[in-house]
Amino acid sequence: MDELQRIEAVSREEFEKRAMAKYEALKELLAGYNGVAVAYSAGVDSTFLLATAFSVLGEKAVAMTAELLSVPKRDIEQSRAYCHQNGITQLTVPFSELAVPGFAGNPPNRCYLCKKALFNRMIVVAAQNGISDVIEGSNADDAKDYRPGAEALKELGIRSPLKECGFTKEEIRYLSREMDLPTADKPSAACLSSRIPYGEEITEEKLFMVDRAEQLLRDLGLVTVRVRMHGTIARIETKPEEFEKLMRPGIRERVTDTLREMGFSYVTLDLLGYRMGSLNEVLD
Repeated sequence: MDELQRIEAVSREEFEKRAMAKYEALKELLAGYNGVAVAYSAGVDSTFLLATAFSVLGEKAVAMTAELLSVPKRDIEQSRAYCHQNGITQLTVPFSELAVPGFAGNPPNRCYLCKKALFNRMIVVAAQNGISDVIEGSNADDAKDYRPGAEALKELGIRSPLKECGFTKEEIRYLSREMDLPTADKPSAACLSSRIPYGEEITEEKLFMVDRAEQLLRDLGLVTVRVRMHGTIARIETKPEEFEKLMRPGIRERVTDTLREMGFSYVTLDLLGYRMGSLNEVLD
C-alpha cells in the first residue's frame, strides 16, 4: 500500500467511525420519544430516518406521507411500497398546496407558506392517531441552500433529528447502504414547484407537465435531472457526464418532440449542468 492509499484508507475509516457515532446518537435521541410520526417522502433522508425510528421504536414509529400536487406520483407509490414491505403503518395526508394563501403566486418564501400549512395539518393528523410528535428528515447539508421552509418547522416545533445529529448527505447514503435501504443511491429530489421560477404562477397543469417531462428523461436513462419551466421553455438540467445520453441519435429528437407535445414551445439543455436550487441563484 503506497502513502496515498494509506491516507485514503485512514480517511475512510475515520469517516465510517464518525458516521456510526452519529448513528448511535440518533438512535439514542429517537429512543426518548414515546412515539413519532416521520414525515415520509420516500427520499434518501426520510427513508433513513423512518427505518432508524422503526428499528428503535417499532410500531410506535409511523410514516406520514403528504399527497401533494408538487410530489411526483412515483414517489408516493414508492413510499407505499416501502411501508407495506416493512410492516410500517403509513398515514396519508391529502393536501392542496395551491389552496394555501399566497402559494400559487410563487413568492421566494413559497416553501415557508407550504410547510407551515402542511405541518400544521400533519400535527393534527398525528394527534388524531395518538401521536404527539412529528419529525422530519432535513440534514446538515441543507443549511447550504436557501431553505425558507426551515423557519416554518422551527416555529411549529418540528424537530429534524438528522440535522441535530450533524448528518451529512454522504453519511446518510453510506449508512443507508449498510442498512440495505432501497434509497441509498437514489438521486436527491425536491418538490416540483421548485422547477418554476419565483413570480411565475404555479398551476396544476404546469406541475403535471414537469412531472411527465422528468419521468420521460429518467425512462431514457438520465439519473439526476430537473426540468425547469420558464414560461413555455423547458430548461433541462442534468450532470455534464449525462449530456451525451441526450445527444444520442434519435434521443434528442424524441425528447424535443415529446416535450413539445406536452405543451413546451422550446427545449433547452443548461450547459452548467445540474445544481441544487438553481432558481435561487437570482435571489439576493
